[in-house]
Amino acid sequence: MVTQATQNTLAQAQAYQQQAQNILIQKENVSIQLAEINNALGELEKTTETEIFKMSGPVLIKSTKTSVKKELSEKQELLNLRMKTLEKNEKKLREELEEIREKLTKETHR
Repeated sequence: MVTQATQNTLAQAQAYQQQAQNILIQKENVSIQLAEINNALGELEKTTETEIFKMSGPVLIKSTKTSVKKELSEKQELLNLRMKTLEKNEKKLREELEEIREKLTKETHR
């Protein structure tokens, strides 16, 4: 028979697993965005044009290479910070899940 405490611990473990899954999805999205920015920055380095066009929703807007490069670099920096935050959260969740696994193992061997 499963005790109420064990049921609560299992529910907590499931919640943490769902949170971990959400973090993995967010990390994947951030990785894709970073790859797109890196590609765009690489293309900017290749061009000799000083004025370029950038997408803003469904519209192309004329801009300078310097301003677009600065904007992309800022987005890249923010995404890198977001990735670090997600990695910290993921590590914390993994540690908490491990503690729950140990707790469940102790509870089931009583």
